[in-house]
Amino acid sequence: MADTPNTPDQNANPASAPSVRILGQYVKDHSFENPGAPETLRGNAAQPNIDLGIDVRVRALDGETFEVELLLSAKALRENTTLFVCELSYAGLFQIRGMDEQAREAFLLVEAPRLTFPFARQIVANSTQEGGFPPLMLEPVDFAALYRQQLAQRAQGGSVNPPAGNA
Repeated sequence: MADTPNTPDQNANPASAPSVRILGQYVKDHSFENPGAPETLRGNAAQPNIDLGIDVRVRALDGETFEVELLLSAKALRENTTLFVCELSYAGLFQIRGMDEQAREAFLLVEAPRLTFPFARQIVANSTQEGGFPPLMLEPVDFAALYRQQLAQRAQGGSVNPPAGNA
């Protein structure tokens, strides 16, 4: 008996196998405000409070192409003074073929943001550093947990938008 390498079934149809391509990534909108400079940049020992926000939006461009947009916001306050406000809309363009609707939804709301998040995180860190503050290094986000939370809300009849719109 001859040894044969493990090869895919010759009768399998590779065209029907799921495939994902990242067609591009880009900044849609970016804003950094430093309203109290230069006074807020002087050495003050009090640590600021930072309010963070994150959202994911999915938009179908056609049957195979989807835009996944990460919306990140950070606002730093010390007492009643705003130190900085950073807002970023960072998007990825994904082509998805051969994936059922449920798997596609999970990919768009979990894996696609996971792939683009490190790039958006770096832009926020650079912006805050260039604004005269220490770089704001956002912690990794568990998009799978957020997706499970959204599914639970939907199952309970919550008012969560469907994934084809805002997620």
